Amino acid sequence: MNEDSDGTAAPSADWDALAASFDDEPDHGLRDAGVRRAWAARLRSWLPPRAADVLDLGCGTGSLSLLAAEQGHRVTGVDLSPAMVALARTKLAGRDAVFLTGDAAAPPVGERRFDAVLVRHVLWTLPDPGRILRHWRGLLRPGGRLVLVEGVWGSVAPVGIPADRLTALLDPLAGQARVERLSDDPALWGREVTDERYAVVATYA
Repeated sequence: MNEDSDGTAAPSADWDALAASFDDEPDHGLRDAGVRRAWAARLRSWLPPRAADVLDLGCGTGSLSLLAAEQGHRVTGVDLSPAMVALARTKLAGRDAVFLTGDAAAPPVGERRFDAVLVRHVLWTLPDPGRILRHWRGLLRPGGRLVLVEGVWGSVAPVGIPADRLTALLDPLAGQARVERLSDDPALWGREVTDERYAVVATYA
């Protein structure tokens, strides 16, 4: 398993093997009350204001899915790792949420469309991000939004996708995108960070 300096696993990581310890990272498990409140506040500002259908791609153990469900949204989560999906199902048992094993680049949702597609720290791992963004855009209903949380990690051999590159990839999709810097909010990460972390929220008519 390859990791960068902040513990972010490389795309080749064995996610089933990592599932049991995945929530140990403060921004993964959201076990700290302050970190949880920080992410809940961000999600509230990024997702639709009323109950909506949210597709959480690369959902991991379902921590963001749980926050979205607690805010009244109907959640469909997709992750490539069966072990992650099993943990997400347990975490959201009894809530309005469904979890599927599948590829975030081509989620197994058939003809379903969503009010929001939420993706955190996934796009940078996927080949041909421009094509994938077009596919995700096609999963939205009119008025829907893409919520993309990304960054660039590490200093010796940095990995990730810079905000300016991501916004350039979104330009051809003719939405309205705004960038929200996240690096200067240590409450989100449980510590101070110095690398580039951000969210892009793109809305479409």
